[in-house]
Amino acid sequence: MIPNILSIAGSDPSGGAGIQADLKAISANGGYGMAALTALTAQNTQGVRAVSLVQSDMVSAQVAALREDIRIDAIKIGMLGSADIVEAVADAIAGLDVPVVLDPVMVAKGGDRLLPVDAVAALRDRLLPAATVLTPNLPEAADLLDVSAATTGERMEAQAEALRALGPAAILLKGGHLPGEASPDLLAMADGVLWFDGPRHATRNTHGTGCTLSSALAALLGAGLSVPEATGRAKSYISGAIARSGDLSVGSGHGPVHHFFAGP
Repeated sequence: MIPNILSIAGSDPSGGAGIQADLKAISANGGYGMAALTALTAQNTQGVRAVSLVQSDMVSAQVAALREDIRIDAIKIGMLGSADIVEAVADAIAGLDVPVVLDPVMVAKGGDRLLPVDAVAALRDRLLPAATVLTPNLPEAADLLDVSAATTGERMEAQAEALRALGPAAILLKGGHLPGEASPDLLAMADGVLWFDGPRHATRNTHGTGCTLSSALAALLGAGLSVPEATGRAKSYISGAIARSGDLSVGSGHGPVHHFFAGP
């Protein structure tokens, strides 16, 4: 059975990140993608120009409409944008016994803040405990913990455990910001940690990598894979999508990854 995967996130009109990337990644990993929008953005590969948040009651209504009619097998949560929307999403998904992948979209690649500081507390309190897997990069993990970003594998392990203590069942801490030629990711679970190594590709085409990885992970969890197996496959998928990003010609800034590098 093809799993139905719900993405709750913002829109990226350039197609490289947000809901647009989520639906591509879900489809490429065998799922049927659905979307509840939290924000409209005016952005391209060079940066975010404007953001208009969806009213929180409309976010709730989108999820409620889906729950009334469609089986949901997994949820990916991305950009939320405000404390009100965080609260609305937490209430809207309450009682759904499905995997939840939470990608804490807080700052865009260009430095634009996408989650106000006053909403971070709501994210910690309401959504981190509901997450099956939390997928922060190193700056996002540091922001959530109010510490400096990890620069070593040892510090990554310590911060992953600190994040897991806030409620998520597992932490996939992405090491793409580490120096060096490798791009290692750390999966921390109750029964230990696993490292997923990968090469660092020499490319600027990394727009939407976090959205893409978390959506692929949600699709694979919704299909019934275990967290470690789904993580390994999602890591392999995003690595391939980055490696083949040069097949695309989209914009003059940070271009998107190639979601369908393996074919339609």
